[in-house]
Amino acid sequence: MQIGPYFITIEQIARGIALVTMAVGLLVTPILPGLVIIWVSALGYGIAAGFGVLGWIMFGLITVLMLAGTILDNVLMGAQAHKQGAPWWVVLISMASAVIGSFVIPIPIIGGIMAALLVLFLIEWLRLKDVRKALASMRGMLIGCGWAAGFRIIIGLVMIGLWLIWAWA
Repeated sequence: MQIGPYFITIEQIARGIALVTMAVGLLVTPILPGLVIIWVSALGYGIAAGFGVLGWIMFGLITVLMLAGTILDNVLMGAQAHKQGAPWWVVLISMASAVIGSFVIPIPIIGGIMAALLVLFLIEWLRLKDVRKALASMRGMLIGCGWAAGFRIIIGLVMIGLWLIWAWA
């Protein structure tokens, strides 16, 4: 495509779109599934510009990082709640309520996390009959959320770095 005296290729347009959407994915990582947004951006770039050998390798690594980051997110949240006294069955019910809450209220920070925290608190309060212990479990899950957000940002940066190597190699 030619814009004035400049000639822009489809690959350059794909790079620009992918870079912008990856940056958005990184910025919203603590709130939305940013790693998935970054992954979809890399997939879209690969479809538009072609994968090649390096592209498939980098996309494979990006895919592994996205899956690992998503799993790590849930493990950190649950492990911190368990560390504060919540049994694993309560943590699992809480995490399931996060998934359901994300569909009921499709704003992840409200639907998912708030549902998980509320269910964790209610079950612990009913189980232990102690508000302080229930709040401690909930605080553990919140700390896990914070750690998970930090790790997701780091993983997102690595994913973008791999894509940059692929796109500009």
